[in-house]
Amino acid sequence: MNAGMNAEGFPTGSERGIDQFSVESVYAELLSRAPENKMEPRMAPLFRAMEILGEPNRAVPIIHITGTNGKTSTARMIEGLLRAHDLRTGRYTSPHLARVTERISIDGEPVSDETFVRVWDEIRPYLEMVDAELDAAGDPRLTYFECVTILAFAVFADEPVDVAVIEVGLGGITDATNVGDGAVAVVTPISLDHTELLGDTPGDIALEKAGIIKPGGFLVSAAQPADAAQVLLEKARDTGVEFRFEGVEFGVEDRRIAVGGQQLTVAGIAGRYEDLLLPLHGEHQAQNAAVAVAAVEAFLGGGSRQLDDDVVRDGLNAVTSPGRLELVRTAPSILVDAAHNAAGARAAAKAINEAFEFTKLVLVIGVLKDKDAGAILSELHEELGGVLEDVCLTQSTSPRAIPAEELRRLALIAGFADNRVHVAERLDDALEWAVLTAEEGTELGGASVLVTGSITVVGEARTLLGK
Repeated sequence: MNAGMNAEGFPTGSERGIDQFSVESVYAELLSRAPENKMEPRMAPLFRAMEILGEPNRAVPIIHITGTNGKTSTARMIEGLLRAHDLRTGRYTSPHLARVTERISIDGEPVSDETFVRVWDEIRPYLEMVDAELDAAGDPRLTYFECVTILAFAVFADEPVDVAVIEVGLGGITDATNVGDGAVAVVTPISLDHTELLGDTPGDIALEKAGIIKPGGFLVSAAQPADAAQVLLEKARDTGVEFRFEGVEFGVEDRRIAVGGQQLTVAGIAGRYEDLLLPLHGEHQAQNAAVAVAAVEAFLGGGSRQLDDDVVRDGLNAVTSPGRLELVRTAPSILVDAAHNAAGARAAAKAINEAFEFTKLVLVIGVLKDKDAGAILSELHEELGGVLEDVCLTQSTSPRAIPAEELRRLALIAGFADNRVHVAERLDDALEWAVLTAEEGTELGGASVLVTGSITVVGEARTLLGK
């Protein structure tokens, strides 16, 4: 091994400077570790890393978000509301659509390349110490997700920020983000996903996700299946924290379709907010907005102080959620949506039916191997049956992608006609076919393309389409 190089051949410490080390090379080094879907059910190495680094996990107050669907959108709404209150925010979400820096945001923008690289360069020798201790104990070294999570906490402490909005990667109890204690624990809707790791019922899954509820905190939960709600309620009571549930103490009072989104009236846990313009589509996003408002009320005033109406309006009006029913092109319209499980697909389809007047919809879909592709296809076919005619099965460049041809059987079982199913292994070919098909035999204004199924497909489609 060359001097100044680690076991993987990456330069270390004084052997490299910022100019020699790019975001792309840091990302390549991170990817050389255990992949994102190979999360280790452990916390000790994270606490060890925090100890060595001076506990950046305790540098700023945290709003911690778990759930099955809506985590990233809710995180962005919370961030927008906090920024409208003139607070400097850090936001950690996953996965990313195009670049790894999207995961760590400062004041609504991805962390700068310089900061990302510099802070990684500073913490890397200390992470190597943890790796060495794990090797000596015969345990796997720090994983990709563990390292990015540690980096996020270090960046937020370095900036510094006033509050960090942290999205769980998977579950809760042993998720790497749980090295931080949330002043507010937020739980978005729980449904069946990652059942092989989290459990076969919403209640079982809630047991894992309830792990982010900490003493001294405050629980804000979306409406949940009965068994999941009971688990969360019991954990809150056992932990001695205040709790508020959508549909009981807060929620959406009124919702109307508006140009570019929807107009809401939200009953929060401390006040009522009217004429809120949310530039996102779907009932599920309105519910996410109610959760976000309640979470910020809990964070800023312990749930007892109403927020300023105009500040709430400003915060929500500025929200964006890339890759979530995002219109990326017109003529024909191309929507991208990272609906990677059945519940997400159902919500997206209902939002399309509500917000758009398409006469013809062509579906482009690619799914990862650890997802229930059959259930996703079935939901889309059932909910969009009136306008959904053709489907193009494809795959992203992810090694976890289901081969496009393998999706054909599932599409037929879901109800798609054999002569309306097309297979294109390359996503660029799939998009070209879909656009041509959408334009055939219909007025251009009523034709559309929906790209969905996995975040990797959506991310790559956005790049191909210039986003």
